[in-house]
Amino acid sequence: MSFVDSMMFKVSNLILQGAQISDKQFLEREIEKWKGSPQRVMQIKGHLYYDNDHDILHRKRQMIGEDGKLVDVDNVPNNRLIDNQFAKLVNQKANYLLGKPFVVDGENERYIELLKDVFNKKFMKTLKNAGKLALECGISWLYPYYTETGELAFRTFPGYEILPFWKDTEHTQLEAAVRLYLVVGYQGTTPTVIEKVEIYDLEGVHRFVLDGGALIPDLEGADSNTAPYASMMDENGNTIPLNWERVPLIPIKYNDCEIPLLKKVKTLQDALNVMLSDFENNMQEDPRNTVLVLKNYDGTSLGEFRKNLSTFGVVKVRTVDGADGGVETLEIQVNSENYKVIIELLKKAIIENGMGYDAKDDRLNGNPNQMNIRSMYSDVDLDANDMESELQAAFEELLWFINTHFANSGMGDFSGEDVTIIFNRDVLINEGEVIQNCKDSVGILSDETIVANHPWVDDPAAEMKRLEDQKQKEQDRIAQQQYDPFAPPQQQQGGDLNND
Repeated sequence: MSFVDSMMFKVSNLILQGAQISDKQFLEREIEKWKGSPQRVMQIKGHLYYDNDHDILHRKRQMIGEDGKLVDVDNVPNNRLIDNQFAKLVNQKANYLLGKPFVVDGENERYIELLKDVFNKKFMKTLKNAGKLALECGISWLYPYYTETGELAFRTFPGYEILPFWKDTEHTQLEAAVRLYLVVGYQGTTPTVIEKVEIYDLEGVHRFVLDGGALIPDLEGADSNTAPYASMMDENGNTIPLNWERVPLIPIKYNDCEIPLLKKVKTLQDALNVMLSDFENNMQEDPRNTVLVLKNYDGTSLGEFRKNLSTFGVVKVRTVDGADGGVETLEIQVNSENYKVIIELLKKAIIENGMGYDAKDDRLNGNPNQMNIRSMYSDVDLDANDMESELQAAFEELLWFINTHFANSGMGDFSGEDVTIIFNRDVLINEGEVIQNCKDSVGILSDETIVANHPWVDDPAAEMKRLEDQKQKEQDRIAQQQYDPFAPPQQQQGGDLNND
């Protein structure tokens, strides 16, 4: 039975019973509906806004035409300025929670060492990129795969590329998923954009081309459009296909509702761009920032006058019955202070609604104490709590794939082992105050707790090991001096020999 013939059974819970629709038609309609959905459009917008592609770039200047309606005008300043506070928020949140390496803690030391080999610097970078994509799109995806050398690795998919089919309304169990992405191909010598579709389920990856809304099997360079997630060679040199027991897509969510960060601040970000652009427009339009008082106007209507003025910047006047014609102006002053106030209000509103922090906050003046710093970070810390909860759930799913890899590779069965993932948040601190608090806690708290809270320590376990080695070396040195008859008297233990 082919994939498209069996998909009805896999997604039957998503189709009303009795509906006369095939599995292929169902997928085509779901993809077509999802492609232009408001949710996906906002996800794409989030990625574009982070990349400095804002709506202001498509803005046109308009004036009142002859009939009183707005018409596009091309000969007036049309600045399109961007102050990308949204990208700043994304970077703040991603670096705050994922900027520092996380700590893997557990009782099985061998298991922890194996996990550290998987969670290397490359994985840390991949996870941080997935976090950024989750902020931009509300959700991103980690995809485990095997490299050509047989190593387990991970890559990221943005939320706007993946259409998930969930088993439950809480979006915790994945039934299958569709990936839609674009590649550049050629029709003859003419470059063209091709829509590729990959469908992930327990049977492997099924590849299609989306042509005019229809799914066509993609057989480029293969006999079948279905491929396993991995493969191995048996003793006879035959290829054995291997598939995961779960769909190998791990959701990395910004929040439980999968709402992109842009949705919280888009109107404010757009307003900030408009205000900056209008201010520069008004500065460049200064000669026309006037209210005109007409005397003996040589024209037929005020609409025509406004059009001529907007288009040419020139007005014709004449003398009527001995009275001289003319144009008087009431100048409009562009108050830069008004713009400054509005721009500052918009920036503060973006920070508050986006739950970020202001690095130029007045509370950081002078020598700020730790309470002021924590107050400044309170909003971003609350938002990070939500994202960390989603990340902890994602790591449970991630560890299942890693444990399966360890078991299949003969490294051991660690499915029942408890592991704690500790995220080191990148918080601005008053180091002197924190170090003094650590000193004051000696004798009250354990050395391990004090070391874990010291601002210079990234890996508490490694630091405790270094301390133990240091103490052991000191004890060995003292013991050697105590029993060495050739040691100088001032270094002997138990008194001064000169006084005997």
